[in-house]
Amino acid sequence: MIERVHEHIISELQQNARTDTIFVITAILLNLLTLGINTGIAGGSGDDVTWTIVMILFVALLVVVNAVVIIGLQKGKQSRTKLIQGLLKMYQDQGVSGYYDESLLANYNTRYNLFILAAVCTGVIALVVPFVVR
Repeated sequence: MIERVHEHIISELQQNARTDTIFVITAILLNLLTLGINTGIAGGSGDDVTWTIVMILFVALLVVVNAVVIIGLQKGKQSRTKLIQGLLKMYQDQGVSGYYDESLLANYNTRYNLFILAAVCTGVIALVVPFVVR
């Protein structure tokens, strides 16, 4: 039974990593795409109200998607911490806890914080640059 629980936790950790990867890639690609589109619109549109509305809609999309990504990454971070703590408890109960360094939890937390920072920074740049160009 312990083997099945261990396999399930490992499977959940793998799914968590895949989901987090999708979140990060989606945020960065959308941020860069929005940066390009809005900068192009801002550089060539003059004072056309229609293009301003399009820019604002892209900004709204950017804010919503980045908020979803940040919340998703925070939840992923919490899930990973709980799953790894469960593994650590299982390893302690089985007498093999010496093979897993608990400091990895801090490394995972740092990685999540860096992912969030990358999404936020590219999002802020995608928001600000087009309005500066305009």
